[in-house]
Amino acid sequence: MALARPLYLSHYNAELWDDTVTPNKTLQQLIYSWFSQKYLALKKRSKDVQGRIIELLETLKKFKGQARVQALRELRQMVNEHATARKAAVDNGGVALVMSFLGPFTTHAVGSEAIGILVNLGLDLTSRANLLQPSKISLVVDMLNEGSIETKINCTRLIELLIEGKDFEYENVSSLSLLVGLLRNSVVSIGAIPQLLELLPRLNKECLELALHILEVLSTISEGRSALKDCANTIPNVGKLLMKVSERCTQLALSILWEVCQLAPEECAALAVEEVWQRSCCL
Repeated sequence: MALARPLYLSHYNAELWDDTVTPNKTLQQLIYSWFSQKYLALKKRSKDVQGRIIELLETLKKFKGQARVQALRELRQMVNEHATARKAAVDNGGVALVMSFLGPFTTHAVGSEAIGILVNLGLDLTSRANLLQPSKISLVVDMLNEGSIETKINCTRLIELLIEGKDFEYENVSSLSLLVGLLRNSVVSIGAIPQLLELLPRLNKECLELALHILEVLSTISEGRSALKDCANTIPNVGKLLMKVSERCTQLALSILWEVCQLAPEECAALAVEEVWQRSCCL
């Protein structure tokens, strides 16, 4: 780092610059010192965060009641704000520990904080399978219905994490059946049916079967049948799957169309028959 030195020559009444370059070692040292202090402070803060995460996890292992709630709350705040905290929690067994607090006897205070932590941590296949246990799903649904706005948002995020990804195993459909069954009215009220129907043409076989299974469950309640009837994509998008994907998809698609046609036979039956006829002609 260097500075050029100006020369002021009154004879020419102008400012000229000397070609000599003088190293500015003082400024160089100041900048180096500033960066060093920032780096050391950041490193210390990172170590402090890691250390506090480990302390909180140890506290969660030893204490119950209000002490556990307080530790969970602080842990949730830290993993929400610091990537270092999230990594430290995962590396030190935080995911399994927090999941162990979710069960049929979990209080809402503990459950809401635990779910708020889990949605900020990476969940592998084993963790997702663990969370799909019926007792844990029931707790999530309970808090989704009765929790605070923040808790409801976190429960929704957790449900999304559980069903997303190409590695999702279809054998977990029994737990998701429970989830959909418990959430039927909520799923319909937030407008999920039209969105799900719109996605059908772009889903792979496994996801199609799951999506159709959800739609079939929703078709068993009056609100769900009405939403299916009112959506313009129901008959064309479901009808396309009748003889195209798998026997299971065909059964589910027929069941959905049957429920819709029973609700409005004059309006929907002719459209459904036409769609089936077109599918059969394309074979």
